[in-house]
Amino acid sequence: MKAGKYLFDHTILVVDDEAVNREMLAAILEPSYKIIFAKNGEEALETVEKQGNLISLVLLDLLMPGLSGFEVLETMKSRGLLSKIPVIVLTSEKSAEIKSLKSGAADFLTKPYDSPEVILARVSHAIELFEDSRLINATEFDKLTSLYSPDFFIEYASQYDERHPESIMDAVVINFTRFHLLNELKGRKFGDSVLTAIADGIRKILLAHGGIACRYDADTFYIYLPHDENYEKLTETINSRLCDLLKSSEMRLRAGIYTDSSRSLPIVQRFDRARQACSLLRGKKGVIVYSSEMAEKEVFNAHLLEDFESAIKQKQFKVVYQPKFNITGLKPILCSAEALVRWEHPALGFVRPDLFIPLFEENGLVTILDQYVWEESARQVRRWKDELGVTIPVSVNVSRVDINAPETPDFIERIIKENNLLPSEYHLEITESAYTDNHDKIIEIVNRMRERGHKIEMDDFGSGYSSLNMLTDMPLDVIKMDKGFIRNIQRENKDMRLVELVLDIAKNLKALVVAEGVETEEQYQILKEAGCDIIQGYYFSKPIPPAEMSRFV
Repeated sequence: MKAGKYLFDHTILVVDDEAVNREMLAAILEPSYKIIFAKNGEEALETVEKQGNLISLVLLDLLMPGLSGFEVLETMKSRGLLSKIPVIVLTSEKSAEIKSLKSGAADFLTKPYDSPEVILARVSHAIELFEDSRLINATEFDKLTSLYSPDFFIEYASQYDERHPESIMDAVVINFTRFHLLNELKGRKFGDSVLTAIADGIRKILLAHGGIACRYDADTFYIYLPHDENYEKLTETINSRLCDLLKSSEMRLRAGIYTDSSRSLPIVQRFDRARQACSLLRGKKGVIVYSSEMAEKEVFNAHLLEDFESAIKQKQFKVVYQPKFNITGLKPILCSAEALVRWEHPALGFVRPDLFIPLFEENGLVTILDQYVWEESARQVRRWKDELGVTIPVSVNVSRVDINAPETPDFIERIIKENNLLPSEYHLEITESAYTDNHDKIIEIVNRMRERGHKIEMDDFGSGYSSLNMLTDMPLDVIKMDKGFIRNIQRENKDMRLVELVLDIAKNLKALVVAEGVETEEQYQILKEAGCDIIQGYYFSKPIPPAEMSRFV
């Protein structure tokens, strides 16, 4: 027999102490299967342990000297082998059939053996059923958490709706915020243990209330369960499983819930709404229920997304500029301006940036908008130079998405050259939180832009997660204090001490400091006395159209 004959065939282990029985079964099965033998129970277990991955079926005689077939079955069951290999028992005793099936056997063949066609049919059927079952299991469950897979979950939930039309069900989305940071800080293995603990907590909820659950993606879980008003219990139950792994400050579970008592929406759309509610918590822990206001916002957002392309083409986005003043001398002097975007929608009127910018960040459109603002700003710096005879450097916002876009450095270099500007006339504002994502790569890219001559401003300093140690590595020329620092400053109060600390840090880093959100004379005087370099805010000017900048020159 050639060695390659059974390359894609199934292998059957025949276990029988009688040689004539082994030969008889081999004669029936060998044309279709590869056959290996064991003469007793001990040899059978040894073969299964060594070659289990290759064996498709075991034909097991029950009456053998030494280990009986029943003992082999029990041992295979205790070692978890019956979940990997089906067993058909060989017996001449009718009473043994029920016992063997209860012990985990897939089927039985009676002695004296039936016709070869019956034996082949039963063997083929057992192998096919087992392989189908394993295939279903592989697609039915998430390997890490043993919860349902997403596709199986959605199908199961849809079928439940059809069979229980009267039930009121909640679509619940559970998410662990900033899970990627947990993986980076403590390792993927620890992250997996957190996900497993969340799944254990979800199972406890299901046991108490009924329902089904799946791990939908990396750190997000879907639960479909009977309606309950006490939603806080959900996160409390899961957090109880996490307390052995995480400190309370590290437990960042958030939950979004959507209840559709009328079943007016497909199951997928209900979970989309629960997920939307969950995302509104924006990195905070807690529970939020989808409301009619959210539905209105969903329609509003859809409108904005649909109109984005035409808004770019028709220049509905207007770039305005907020002046920045150097206050280190006797008189404040205009030193630069920040470019900000506003949307004048033909149907909706003025749309606030805090409504459309996060939306475009979530939907991958923010880089297109930013590039539009960058081009308009570069042209404006050129116009001021030509019309007013002075350079007013402009700082533009560069999001974390922009930094990771490979075309960003070349795009900025192109618009600088097209408008005959110096890179030092075109500042780049990068939020502090951007530096915490892929830290080394961000620093490499920012260094490249700085080497080309751009001034780098760290925006919203104090609102992100950078450590003092990280600051020493960060390439920057200007620190912009988050407006939250400025809002409540008074001489000698806690907020002022924080401002003084930022000023000391900047001095050591040889960086200038911009105070954002300055609105009053008192704030201006306090910051000037403290040694702040530059001020931006309504005290001097709100963001204005470019034509109004001439009054400050």
